[in-house]
Amino acid sequence: MSAEDLAAAERRKESDAERRRRRAVFLRELAEARELRERVHPRRTKERRMREAVRMRTFRF
Repeated sequence: MSAEDLAAAERRKESDAERRRRRAVFLRELAEARELRERVHPRRTKERRMREAVRMRTFRF
């Protein structure tokens, strides 16, 4: 392997780590937003969950 190959592999490794870090932050914020929505509109959240459950049962193989 040349020095250029090693440098490219190192950049890719860093970008993968950065992508995973950003993804973790996004998923944490998404979960927080869902919890907030559930607190603010509990009935709407329950209805959404019920519709999703029915849809999952309907299209199961």
